[in-house]
Amino acid sequence: MTTKTKKPKAAKAAVPNMPAAAKDPGSIDALLNQLQAALASVASDPIAARVERYNSLVAMAAAHVALPHPALAVQLVPVESVEGNDYNPNKVAPPEMRLLQLSIAKDGVTMPVVVADEPGTEGHVVVDGFHRTTVVKTVKKVRDSLAGYLPVVKLNKSVEDRITATVRHNMARGTHQVELSARLVTALKKHNWTNERIGMELGMDPDEVLRLKQITGLAEAFADKEFSRAWQ
Repeated sequence: MTTKTKKPKAAKAAVPNMPAAAKDPGSIDALLNQLQAALASVASDPIAARVERYNSLVAMAAAHVALPHPALAVQLVPVESVEGNDYNPNKVAPPEMRLLQLSIAKDGVTMPVVVADEPGTEGHVVVDGFHRTTVVKTVKKVRDSLAGYLPVVKLNKSVEDRITATVRHNMARGTHQVELSARLVTALKKHNWTNERIGMELGMDPDEVLRLKQITGLAEAFADKEFSRAWQ
């Protein structure tokens, strides 16, 4: 009588690229795999539900990485909830605006719009990116490709700090208009900012502030003893 030798069972193929830690059902890697599978199972859900999950996941990831930069926490908000501010001095000529439209139509939105929450509402006001917002609102092909949403990062600061943030963004791109920047400086003066603080926050040296005064006729705004002491 011959005894049959049992063949050993074939080992199950390992999941490709699965970290060793993922084999532990309680590990972060395993939970991420489960999350990926769960998201795939609801991929046909309405866009509003998928956007809500996206926003939650990004906010969770940004909190986890814990680096203090707004760009790490991009959110999707309805584009109609975003309005321009009344102080942005950055204007784009028609040819450049057409180029921006073409760029977004061809390459998509590659930079989120910087916004601040409107207290007491679900709305947002633009700190930087008004023209990108305009393109998403008005160019149907772009608007449809984003399902009516706009990628934003939030910079929730006081109005005067938002003004200076707008100026810094524009100046960094070399697009800030001198004549209209005078309005911002005047607005900051109305918020009781000192001339020294204005220069420091806007990255202007005393000569630049003096030039701004001379070009835009801000003599009244700067007609104080502090200006003479600190900036002449």
